[in-house]
Amino acid sequence: MFHRAIDLKFTGDTEVEVTFRDGKVMRYDVSELFDKIPPLSSLRNRSLFTSGYLSPGGYGIIWNDDLDLDIETIYYDGHLIKTLSLPGIAAGEEVQRVRAEAGLSQKELADLTGIDQSDISKIERGASNPTLGTLERIANALGGKLVISIETEH
Repeated sequence: MFHRAIDLKFTGDTEVEVTFRDGKVMRYDVSELFDKIPPLSSLRNRSLFTSGYLSPGGYGIIWNDDLDLDIETIYYDGHLIKTLSLPGIAAGEEVQRVRAEAGLSQKELADLTGIDQSDISKIERGASNPTLGTLERIANALGGKLVISIETEH
């Protein structure tokens, strides 16, 4: 499984804090790789280190043409800081999954629901937090029903 990052923060001298689509927030000290991957040791330069950014799609951190770090390293070798509840992202992933299983394009789903295709795209990417009414329209158009659950740790 490929994990996707949605947020990146630089903490400490060589630490990153990455928020993933599944809600996990992981901290990773990049200096752990300096001996294994010598070119990364140039990230001791704070200015260079903080110039990094998430790659398109959130699959890595890029500093320049020569320096990057796969996001899977952080996910599997980092330290879990907390887990966030990201209902908009979870809902979007579910909409995308069910739409694909139904064999519909975003445009076709938009036509069935009366929801603009660009809004369907935003929902699926987790870039918006759809209302329950919007999710119900999508569920109905896909021949399903909206189910909401509240889980407790008791």
